[in-house]
Amino acid sequence: MKRFALAVSAAALLISVGAPALAQVGTPALPVALAAIPAPKDVAYPGVITIDVDATDIDRRLVQVRQTIPVTQAGPMVLLYPQWLPGNHSPAGPVANVGGLTFTANGQRLEWVRNTVQPWAYQIDVPAGVSQVEVAFQWLTPIEGNQGRVVVTPEMLNIQWEKALLYPAGYYSRQITFKPTLRLPAGWNYGAGLDTVSFENGLATFAPLTLDHLADSPVFAGQHYRQIDLDPGGRSPVRMNVVADTAKMLEATDEHIQLHRNLVQQADRLFGARHFDHYDFLVAVTDKLGGIGLEHQRSSENSVDPKYFTDREDTLADRDLLGHEYTHSWNGKWRRPADQMTPNLNEPLQNSLLWVYEGQTQYWGLVLTARAGLMSKQQALDVLAMTAASFQNIPGRQWRAMQDTTNDPIISQRRPQPWSSYQRSEDYYREGSLIWLDADTLIREQTGGKKSLDDFAKAFFGAQDGDWNPAPYTFDTVTSTLNGVQANNWPAFLRERLDAVGPNSRGPLDGIERGGYRLVFKEEPSGYMGALYKELGRNDFTYSLGFMMNKANRITSVVWGGPAFEQGLTSGWEVVAVAGRAASADALKEAVTAAKGSTDPIELILKNGDVFKTVRFDYHDGLRYPHLERIEGTPDRLGDILSPRRR
Repeated sequence: MKRFALAVSAAALLISVGAPALAQVGTPALPVALAAIPAPKDVAYPGVITIDVDATDIDRRLVQVRQTIPVTQAGPMVLLYPQWLPGNHSPAGPVANVGGLTFTANGQRLEWVRNTVQPWAYQIDVPAGVSQVEVAFQWLTPIEGNQGRVVVTPEMLNIQWEKALLYPAGYYSRQITFKPTLRLPAGWNYGAGLDTVSFENGLATFAPLTLDHLADSPVFAGQHYRQIDLDPGGRSPVRMNVVADTAKMLEATDEHIQLHRNLVQQADRLFGARHFDHYDFLVAVTDKLGGIGLEHQRSSENSVDPKYFTDREDTLADRDLLGHEYTHSWNGKWRRPADQMTPNLNEPLQNSLLWVYEGQTQYWGLVLTARAGLMSKQQALDVLAMTAASFQNIPGRQWRAMQDTTNDPIISQRRPQPWSSYQRSEDYYREGSLIWLDADTLIREQTGGKKSLDDFAKAFFGAQDGDWNPAPYTFDTVTSTLNGVQANNWPAFLRERLDAVGPNSRGPLDGIERGGYRLVFKEEPSGYMGALYKELGRNDFTYSLGFMMNKANRITSVVWGGPAFEQGLTSGWEVVAVAGRAASADALKEAVTAAKGSTDPIELILKNGDVFKTVRFDYHDGLRYPHLERIEGTPDRLGDILSPRRR
């Protein structure tokens, strides 16, 4: 890994930390010379760093942080604010939200300077005779959504430790020990993957742990809180810690709770081992806290619709969230891509295996959700239909392989895109899931149903029960494990699907047909798709006119090369009239249906700012929505994949 450092001289500077020298052009105009940022070493940091977080200022959404950092020598010292955050797959550490940063030692203020090449690094000069340095700052959490994800509301908060700490450079994260405390507003309670030592008068004291585990152990806390045991009598506790905007939102039926218990049970039957001593689902039932679904080894952060517990049938969008994040305890957290096994939180990650980390998790998340009963078989089939339709002939494959989309978290950091079907950001999730469905059905076909990807899951994720030290894997580890289940040229199988590019390449849909179904299009959406898009306020004309619009008739996406694209339309246009009538989703559906078998064009009037435009679509194939249709006389392998395991 390359790392930058600076040293003042009269000419361009060369530095090297375990890598070829890199040139630093010019001399930074700073009050002190910048020391080299020490490369991380796998040795224990001397002493324990205390971190005290006060989250009681919920009105102003300010989080106060105090740290005491032991030191053993005088001179320049570099402290790092985490930059490469696990689960974000990108350099997303919000260092701009650090305010009021001060360092003191023996009651005296120590001035700091920021590294000009690595601005997540702060340098101080430790005086002789000092044994510890005190750090104080505010984490200025976002107040509005356009400033970043909101993590504090009047009813709840989400503490992510890696956004509220500094740590000394020069050490592996697993070699730096922290002792954390958290002060909460009066009457609040919390859930966390941490081990609580005490909780009195709003102050939670947690057992010491290393930085890598602290950064992997967030807290959800709130005024309205409930903890639900998801594995009564189990060998290691699994709990669901729920915070909500109102007490009413915590009311879950016994039946609904049982479905979540089924999820835990089905994961045990799939993986055959647990790599945690306890697991805590952190669930925020809210429309105020910022949305999140983020994995950790002993917990997960999940925000769901305010009606998640009280009106389950109307909350489809969150249905497989917990299954996905729970799967990550095995895939991504315990088994971890080798190119993500970085020494600390400021060494760059590489994402080349995200099609395993996220793609296979996307697959198992859906499968476990269906096996648990949180989603019906038909709903799961409808999800697969929507995924298959998206990637059957995605325009972006003309120029970009799916493998390359694993770089997207770093390249775009999940910013909105003007042409998502052409730029195809982060397709390793859903297209990746189709690749794993393809592999699963192939194993089933070749073994006459005696083996499946379940056997891979047990072999790959089910070893070393109880061990929660990360176990790295490579491409070769994946393919050799697959070969241990069923002999095949798995490297070629995967590379063909990962690297497909060009005008004649098609999506990995073989798993659908080998699973006993074919992708078809009908004039009415599936039950799941119709209910989901009603919930999300979407009106889908993707497979007819080539665009999607929201409930305000504003176009939100346009398919590259589709009919709307050919008319010069982009996102942002508002449909104001359809065939001389005031625009609505129903009016547009009627017009598309009426044009079927006709030669008359579909006429729309659109508005973008103060510009109006009339377009005429020469389209006559009617409404088209994706469905899966059984292929008669073939094994229902998809049905078997989605069925609960009895042992």
